[in-house]
Amino acid sequence: MKKITFEQKLRMLAFDFREVFTAGMILFAVIDIVGNIPLIISLREKVGHIQSEKASIVSAIIMIAFLFVGEEILKLIGIDINSFAVAGSFVIFFLAIEMILGISLYKDDEPETASIVPLAFPMIAGAGTMTSLLSLRAEYHVINIIIAIVINILIVYIILKSSKRIERILGRTGISIIRKVFGVILLAIAVKLFATNAPYII
Repeated sequence: MKKITFEQKLRMLAFDFREVFTAGMILFAVIDIVGNIPLIISLREKVGHIQSEKASIVSAIIMIAFLFVGEEILKLIGIDINSFAVAGSFVIFFLAIEMILGISLYKDDEPETASIVPLAFPMIAGAGTMTSLLSLRAEYHVINIIIAIVINILIVYIILKSSKRIERILGRTGISIIRKVFGVILLAIAVKLFATNAPYII
């Protein structure tokens, strides 16, 4: 019997590093945890402690659960995944505009506590993240999206734990530059997402 190599097993699972990287970049840009460092610090000052582990784990659970049941919810209300992906491309587009221009098209009320709300939801696993997940589901294999989610949650956890130090290192100017760079990347992804899925609904 021929032995299956590790590389062949990865192919069978539909693992694709390129998909993981692209999905990871999209989620990183949408979550925008680096850009949210000032808000995280503000929350820490108000409540004294941020539950980094709890917020990260709950965010991962919400995102992975929505990845699996989100499409079923769409089917129940009669919307196909391609239509949702096109709608998602518009949401991602406006998120990118916010990041590039430094404006706020939508702003939640200022949170009073730093527990599951508002860290896990809506800061990390918010509407933009959910929309992006289902948009990614239309193009990429689920296993690659899950890996991208896990990688992003690890990054989120590290940043939540060391937010003060990161702000001191980067400064507000550095954080602003990073947001703009990822905003441009997100804008290009929104255009690609629209171009890929729009022909299926016309």
